[in-house]
Amino acid sequence: MIFDYLYTKMIKDLFKISSKPENLGLCLSGGGALGFAHIGVIQSLEDHGIFPTHIAGSSMGAIIGTLYAAGFTPAQMLQMIREDKLYKITKLMTFRPSFPTSGLSSHKMLRSLIQELIPHNSFEGLNKKMAVCVVNLSNAEWEIKSTGNLLDLWLAASSSIPGVFETIKVNGQFFIDGGLLNNLPAQGIATECKTIIGVDVIPQRTPPKLKKPIDTLIYSVRAVQHQNSKNGRDLCQYIIEPDAIDNFHEFNFDAFQSIYQSGYNATSNYMSEHPEILKLKSQKN
Repeated sequence: MIFDYLYTKMIKDLFKISSKPENLGLCLSGGGALGFAHIGVIQSLEDHGIFPTHIAGSSMGAIIGTLYAAGFTPAQMLQMIREDKLYKITKLMTFRPSFPTSGLSSHKMLRSLIQELIPHNSFEGLNKKMAVCVVNLSNAEWEIKSTGNLLDLWLAASSSIPGVFETIKVNGQFFIDGGLLNNLPAQGIATECKTIIGVDVIPQRTPPKLKKPIDTLIYSVRAVQHQNSKNGRDLCQYIIEPDAIDNFHEFNFDAFQSIYQSGYNATSNYMSEHPEILKLKSQKN
């Protein structure tokens, strides 16, 4: 814990020294289907004249953030979902006839989709700075990937749900879902941005009655993700928490419209309650 405190303090100090006033960060958490709320958040921010220049994300937050950084609008992302490209997890999964050693499914569909939508497949070719969080299983640490021409590979790694998707192997090391150890990776952009808006689609909630084993599992995972988000949350000046989690879960991909709306409403309400955020209006890239 003391290491985490010192690390966060060091990042904050660097953040004060090297960040640029015109840089505005947006950090998007992982959360499966709940991550569709990020699209609504982005739409509401833009409707209020706020345009982030730097994006960071884990898992679904990394996917949505990268599409936004590539220039896709919220409306275009919603259309992709309607066309089943980002609709159900089964659309992004390629099941194998026999059980592999590291996961039930490959990332072929997701990587092909990214290559189709972002042909240059590079971080440097994006319109906005993008930082993708992954977990390196070989050293049990989270890492930030933000350079190079393996964009599809790092997005696949960041969204590689343990046991569901295969691990991504690079230079003899294994990488999986960034949300496992850092679900709100604001550290990836903290030294470059004076202000960061964090969006956490898995905020702390008191569990209702735990009726089934799966209920206990889900709330246990959420508790871990909330704990590992704390350092990232501390680096954000604003935290938006869509309430989709109160009515939906991480695999409710068919409820994308309602989840999107929860993100939009949460952001609009947050601005009403925190009007000082509107000072960021002029920071359009």
